[in-house]
Amino acid sequence: MIARTTLHDGWSLRATAGQVPDTLANRQVPAQVPGSTHLDLLAAGLIPDPYLDLNESALTWMHRVDWQYTTTFRATEPQAGERADLVFDGIDTIAAVELNGHVLGHTANMHRGYRFDARGSLREGLNKLTVSLGSALTHAEEAEAGLGRRMRAYPHPYNAIRKMACSFGWDWGPDLQTAGIWKPVRLERWTGGRLAQVRPLVTVDPDGTGRIDVQVDIADAETDGTGGTGGTGGTGGDREYTVEVTIGDVHVQTVVRGTTARVTALVPDVRLWWPVGYGAQPLYELAVTLLADGERVDTDQRRVGFRTVAVDTEPDETGTPFTFVVNGKRIFAKGANWIPDDHFLTRVTARRTARRIDQAVDANMNMLRVWGGGIYESDDFYEICDERGVMVWQDFPFACAFYAEEEPLRHEVLAEARENITRLVAHPSLVLWNGNNENLPAYTDWGWQEGLEGRSWGLGYYTDLLPALVAELDPTRPYAPGSPYSPGDLPPNDAQHGTRHEWDVWNARDYTHYRDHVPRFCAEFGFQGPPAWTTLHRWIHDEPMTPSSPALLLHQKAEDGNGKLHRGLEPHLPVPADLERWHWATQLNQARAVRFGIEHFRSWWPRTAGALVWQLNDCWPAISWAAVDSDERLKPLYYAIKQAFDPRLLTIQPRDGRPTLVAVNDHDQPWRTTVLATRQTFTGKTLATAELSLDVPPRSTAQLSLADDLLIPADPRGEVLTATAGGAHAHHLFGEDRDLDYDPAPFTAGVLPVDGGYRIDVRATSYVRDIALLADKVAPDAVVDDMLVSLPAGAARSFLVRTSTKLDDPSALIRPNVLCCANSLACAAENLSTGS
Repeated sequence: MIARTTLHDGWSLRATAGQVPDTLANRQVPAQVPGSTHLDLLAAGLIPDPYLDLNESALTWMHRVDWQYTTTFRATEPQAGERADLVFDGIDTIAAVELNGHVLGHTANMHRGYRFDARGSLREGLNKLTVSLGSALTHAEEAEAGLGRRMRAYPHPYNAIRKMACSFGWDWGPDLQTAGIWKPVRLERWTGGRLAQVRPLVTVDPDGTGRIDVQVDIADAETDGTGGTGGTGGTGGDREYTVEVTIGDVHVQTVVRGTTARVTALVPDVRLWWPVGYGAQPLYELAVTLLADGERVDTDQRRVGFRTVAVDTEPDETGTPFTFVVNGKRIFAKGANWIPDDHFLTRVTARRTARRIDQAVDANMNMLRVWGGGIYESDDFYEICDERGVMVWQDFPFACAFYAEEEPLRHEVLAEARENITRLVAHPSLVLWNGNNENLPAYTDWGWQEGLEGRSWGLGYYTDLLPALVAELDPTRPYAPGSPYSPGDLPPNDAQHGTRHEWDVWNARDYTHYRDHVPRFCAEFGFQGPPAWTTLHRWIHDEPMTPSSPALLLHQKAEDGNGKLHRGLEPHLPVPADLERWHWATQLNQARAVRFGIEHFRSWWPRTAGALVWQLNDCWPAISWAAVDSDERLKPLYYAIKQAFDPRLLTIQPRDGRPTLVAVNDHDQPWRTTVLATRQTFTGKTLATAELSLDVPPRSTAQLSLADDLLIPADPRGEVLTATAGGAHAHHLFGEDRDLDYDPAPFTAGVLPVDGGYRIDVRATSYVRDIALLADKVAPDAVVDDMLVSLPAGAARSFLVRTSTKLDDPSALIRPNVLCCANSLACAAENLSTGS
């Protein structure tokens, strides 16, 4: 039998070395486990909030501090034949673990768990458990000195330690190097055997029978030789066990003498798990039970889903596709890249994770890519994706750097990969293992080769070690060596082959240059913008606050970030001088840029088979590429993504040098309707019109030619082409906003209280582009149902604002700085301070 006791109570924390402030010297504070040093000191009032103003810079002293966590617990002395293990699911990062003064072992990897044999140290009564943490930065520097320097994208040697890379700072995240016991810790006491590892391989036979092959490793208390190095522990012995697998109404038992068992259960006529938008997500309860002498000694329970997954990479007339195929159906991947949802990982709860994934689903996404500079995500993350039908592309944690393939790093990479492949193997949402983020082009395209001087750089991980582990432990899923990746000797970022990251846009070129390439799968592309107004002012208090004030710039981590914001804005709109209009203009341009890219990529389906925006979420309050800011507020970008990923999309794209209407149908039913196309003046006078018959097959696209009288304006500065089919709309202007003769006050608006908030009714008196309701300026919890809506003259639209705040003056929701549009931004400089 096995007894598990969590050890999360009674912990304290103190600094043991380093240049700590006088307020911390010789001081012990209460500690949360799971938790981190920053959060414990913050709770004790000993440091300011790391996210606030300039505090990130004020806390760099924490990079060089050693820490010690201590707790006590009561126990009885181990009996003959009984095992007692201390199990840490995750320690961040460099640690020595002691029990009653005896060192049980050491840790050097945040991405894996450790199991320590405590039999020789556990005693009757009170026991003292100590975890001593060394500076991760100091350890990484020492490791780099021993292994040799390898190039990386940022100053700290994050590539010399197995720790969340973005803990050391990134171009959207802070340099707040965490330390702590960041996952659960427990005492496990057991006799006989336990389930050391359960690895269910789930797939579907051609006749529709669900097949689950369960690989079980058994640890025996008398022969298990854990020895303090972690992992699942050694196994051995000849004791007889029974392994029972139960799934639905199916029960299978196998008698085992030894340490391993493989049990196959077949579920007839299984209900298939589908990505969201393609079908339901049925999940089956799986129980794996270990019995000895007819008695249950251990059990493992989880939910599984039955589906097949592959990636089509068979060369075609264009190049090499990269198309996900689930249950035999080809899928356009609509999604985003996922980073840790808070720099301080233990603040991310299951409910918060569910809110974020629901936001992705509500934005018509069906895939999230867990990016390689973060972590293997929590069990909560994958379980929620299973439930919601969100496909998960999982990077191994290697990003924007070269990595040593020698010991001791290699051993840690092997251990973490083996553990996490096994942990995640049963999740139907997981559809791809990916070797790394951008390390392949770093070698071929970034000019980093010269600095290697013959040293290893990680290629063996991506082309040998990791694919071999996936083939051994999870043959049910595809593996890709990296992102971006092209096969053979082709440049990794070749648009015609495999996956591509599109960063010329943002770094160097206007967003209209998304159309320069038709990638087979765009796994990263994006554009920056500030967080919501309320979020910005909660965390930054410069007086005055300007785009270049000190604290605001500290929260802008991109190289020349504001310069790129301004250069990206100038071709389309004047760059406003005052902060509030700058905030709205840069948010708007971010949204437009990404929507432009998504519509281009989707219009080329099936040649292009995926678009993953960089990025869905933020880890702290920043000017960043995120659609949802760190306070969970939706930026205008979010609404643009939602619209561009709508299952039925109309978009006007260049084809053969001519604007062409492209209809995208991401439904299982054909889209048969009539499109009304109209060219009219901004004041509403119709100049040309046509009714076009639309018939788009399921999961397909169609092109409709537009006549010259729709495409050739009499006055390019004052006309617009619109195409409408039901709820789908496309707008085509004949110049950039800054060159158009917009009415700066093109609508009237009214407010009506309704259950749960307010309804804002807008009527266009002239063509109005990109109406946005920045409702958080009025009520911090306010959320609007839609924005970035364009209306021709005479058209009306209602917006619903949900808020728990009862406003004394509801008309505040239609003030010009709240109910905005692009029109006045585009007007002459003398009008830039009047509002929209």
